[in-house]
Amino acid sequence: MAEAVPGLAPPLIDGNKTLGRITRDVCAPIERRPGAAWWAGLAVSLAALAAGTAAVSYQIAVGIGTWGVNNSVGWAFGITNFVFWIGIGHAGTLISAVLFLLRQRWRTSVNRAAEAMTLFAVMCAGIFPLIHVGRPWLAYWLAPYPNFRGPLWVNFRSPLAWDFFAVSTYFIISATFWYVGLIPDLATMRDRMRKGVRQRIAAFLSLGWDGSARTWQRYELVYLLLAGLATPLVFSVHTIVSWDFATAVIPGWHATIFAPYFVAGAIFSGMAMVLTLMLVARVVLQLQEYITIRHVDVMAKLVLATSGMVGLAYLTEFFTAMYSGNPYEEFVFLNRAMGPFAWAYWTMVGCNVGVPLLFWFRRVRQNLWLVFVLSLLVNVGMWFERFVIIVTSLHRDFLPSSWSGYTPTIIEVTTLIGTFGLFFTCYLLFCRFVPVIAIAEVKGAMMEDRHEREALAPAHAEEAVA
Repeated sequence: MAEAVPGLAPPLIDGNKTLGRITRDVCAPIERRPGAAWWAGLAVSLAALAAGTAAVSYQIAVGIGTWGVNNSVGWAFGITNFVFWIGIGHAGTLISAVLFLLRQRWRTSVNRAAEAMTLFAVMCAGIFPLIHVGRPWLAYWLAPYPNFRGPLWVNFRSPLAWDFFAVSTYFIISATFWYVGLIPDLATMRDRMRKGVRQRIAAFLSLGWDGSARTWQRYELVYLLLAGLATPLVFSVHTIVSWDFATAVIPGWHATIFAPYFVAGAIFSGMAMVLTLMLVARVVLQLQEYITIRHVDVMAKLVLATSGMVGLAYLTEFFTAMYSGNPYEEFVFLNRAMGPFAWAYWTMVGCNVGVPLLFWFRRVRQNLWLVFVLSLLVNVGMWFERFVIIVTSLHRDFLPSSWSGYTPTIIEVTTLIGTFGLFFTCYLLFCRFVPVIAIAEVKGAMMEDRHEREALAPAHAEEAVA
C-alpha cells in the first residue's frame, strides 16, 4: 500500500488510509462538539475583535487625530497593516492555484485552509482603505457603477483607487475559487448529516451535487479555469500595492525593484502564516496523519527560498542607493540601518533573513515546535518590514526643519489587535463548520501517489538486491 519505500519520498498521507476513513477523519472535528480549547480561542479572538471595533468606531467618529501621524509621517500603522494583511493572503492563492497548475499533489492537505486564510486576511486588509477614505459611509463611490453625480468620479490616479480595485478583485476571485473547490465536500457533509437546518444549508450550498462522472468532468474544468484566472492575481495584486510607493518621488520608495520585492515578501509571509496555522490545526483537530512532516518540510523550503529573494532585495536596495550617487537616497538607507528606527530595521533583517537560514537543516525542518516558533518570527519580521519601508522614508524628509518622530497611539495598536481578532474569529468558525482539508482532493492525490509507489516499489527492490 502506501508504506515507506527506500529511495522514495514519504507517502502523502500516513496510516494506509481507506477512502471512507479519510471522510470520517476530516469530518470528525465538524461532527463532534467543540472542546474547551476552541471555546477559549474564540473568546479571546472575539474580545480582540470587540476592542478593534471600538477603536475603529472611535477614530471614525473623532477623526484622524486619534492616530500618531503628523506632517512628516502621514502614513504609518494603517498602511503598514494593510500591506501586511494583503501579503498574508498571498500564500493561499499560491498553494491553491499556482501549485495546482504545477501538479504539486502535496498541496491538497493544506490548500483549503490556505484559501480560507486568504479570504480572512483580505477582509482584514480591506478595513484600512475604508478608514482612509475618511467617510466610510461613502466608500461605495470608489466602485465603477453608473452614478448620477455628473462629472464627479474618483481620481483613478490615486493609490487608494488602485487598492480598492486590487483588493475587491482579489477577494471575489479567491472566494469563488474557494467555494467551487468546497462543493464536493459540502455534498459529503450533506449526505452525512441528520435532517435539520445544517443539513438544509449544506444541501443548498452543494448546488445539487450528485457525484456523477459528468458532474466531476464539469467541476474539474471550472476549477482549472479558475486556477488559471487566479494565478495572475498572485503577482498582480501585490504589484499594484507596491505601486502605492514606487510611483512616489520619496527617496526609498521610487524603485523598480518594488514589484518583485513585494510579491516575494508576500509569498514569504503568507507561507509562514500557513505553517503557523496548520501546525496548530494538525494537533487541535487531530490531523497529524494528513498534515505530515513532508508537508511541513516542503513549506519550510518555500519559506527558505522566498527568504533568499527578500534578502537579495534588501541588498539590491542598498547597492542601488549607494551606486546612484543621490545623497537623499543614500541617507534614507543609512538612516534605516543606523537612525532612530535602527532597532526596527535590524529586527526585520534578523527575522526575515537570519532566522529562515535555520531551515537549511533537515533536523530543524522536522522539529515542529521549532518550525512553529520560526514561522512566528518570520511574520513579526514581515510586519516590521512594512513599518520600516513606510515610516523611515517619511520621518526624515528633504527638509531637516520638518523632521519628526512617530509613536503609535493606543487607538492604532488596538486597531491592529482587532484585525487579528477578526482573522482568528473567522478562522475558528471556518474550522468548526467546514472541512479544513479538501476531502475529495486528498483522496485523489493519495490514490495517485499510492499507485505510483506500488509501480516503483518492485524496481527499487530489484536495485537494492543488485
